[in-house]
Amino acid sequence: MLDWIPEIRRDGKPLYLEIADKLESDIRIGKLKAGERLPPQRRLAKRLAIDFTTVSRAYAEAQTRGLVDSHVGRGTFVAPPAGRTDRVDPDRAASEDATMNMPPETRDAALIGKMRAGLDYVGANLVSLLRYQSPTGSVKDKIAASSWLSMRGMVPKLERIAVTPGAHATMTAVLSLKTEPGDTVLCEAITYPGFRGIAKLLRLNVVGLPMDAAGIRPDALDAAIRRHRPKMLYVNPTLQNPTTITMPTDRRLAVAEILNDRQLPAIEDDAYGFIPPKAPAPLAVSAPDLIWHIGGLAKCIGAGLRLAFTVAPSGTDANALTQALRAASGMASPISVALATHWIEDGTADGIRRFIRAESAARQSMAADLLAGLDFAADPYAFNIWLRLPPGRYGRADVMGRLANRHLAAMPSDSFTVLGQPQEALRICLGGSITRDELVADLRFLASALNARDWFS
Repeated sequence: MLDWIPEIRRDGKPLYLEIADKLESDIRIGKLKAGERLPPQRRLAKRLAIDFTTVSRAYAEAQTRGLVDSHVGRGTFVAPPAGRTDRVDPDRAASEDATMNMPPETRDAALIGKMRAGLDYVGANLVSLLRYQSPTGSVKDKIAASSWLSMRGMVPKLERIAVTPGAHATMTAVLSLKTEPGDTVLCEAITYPGFRGIAKLLRLNVVGLPMDAAGIRPDALDAAIRRHRPKMLYVNPTLQNPTTITMPTDRRLAVAEILNDRQLPAIEDDAYGFIPPKAPAPLAVSAPDLIWHIGGLAKCIGAGLRLAFTVAPSGTDANALTQALRAASGMASPISVALATHWIEDGTADGIRRFIRAESAARQSMAADLLAGLDFAADPYAFNIWLRLPPGRYGRADVMGRLANRHLAAMPSDSFTVLGQPQEALRICLGGSITRDELVADLRFLASALNARDWFS
């Protein structure tokens, strides 16, 4: 129905959700029928006197719900009933933590169909999955985890593998096992805020290590070990959050050699390691007896699973981790674990990972074109860029304020800085629920703003 105009109340709910909800309602009452073509996005935006990006996001939301099918060059059409669900909760669709560095979300109907098939499997086993179970996964789950970890060149014994309730819970458990309040832990000078928060909770002293283009410097690591006598090192060596640095193989070997010589345990946060097609082998391969390798699934499958595949330095350490997790969180959710295992077994997980890889590369290419001339660090497969602002013109707080009402998610350098004063820099996330059209519009806005001398006056 090319003349369809939704009646929206503008009652505080995001406009894109109001449009998607009205579309769903009109389909349900028969006002819109399967196969009917919807108005082009720009035409509808003009009729409603709203931004094109809002309509684009509404159509994308409708496609995620299975309400419509989009065809390049032909338009957007009401989907047949079999492809629709009437039980989508719009409040959940609107619930998103924009401060997180999120992978792009798929809107591919075939892939979403495979994901939903996994939920059918979980539903068929729901009663047993509601029972208390192993805190760190069954043998079946650990075999699936081992298969997944093999993509990173890791072949640990099953006794060393734990399926854990996310990277945060795992880091907290490991640090609680290996440190006491007042102990010192090392990390990158600019590091993941989640680690800083956990260290603060456990009352640990955090020391940042100087970095270069290859990550933490081996000489600085060795000097800090001698000076501070730390209990552990935390490192995020692949697509480091937020700088996007990937530590090359020779640097990893140098760091591992120091850890082995000094017998310093480490936490390797490999959250992004599954995304690049040829990421260097994990540090844990070179120092397996010292490194707790955490292969979180938040970035390569989905944060809502709250799962990680953790490899402990030994079977004894894995048992200790199991007891720590049992005390802190009971167990990893059996429902999430069963879903992840099924997705790995039937190839859905790898399909999600490959989508995230391809879409991240496409968005990085867009950012490179639209932000040409600005100073930023990036990687072809990262979810974000690390934007350094021109000195003396305006500050990160100014830019954050201007981006407050845009879809583009930004975080200031203050959240990441451990060593020295925070730079005038921002982490700009290219993923999450933001569509390509919204991303293009917001990156153009950002580029234009940063190049306009009077923008902040």
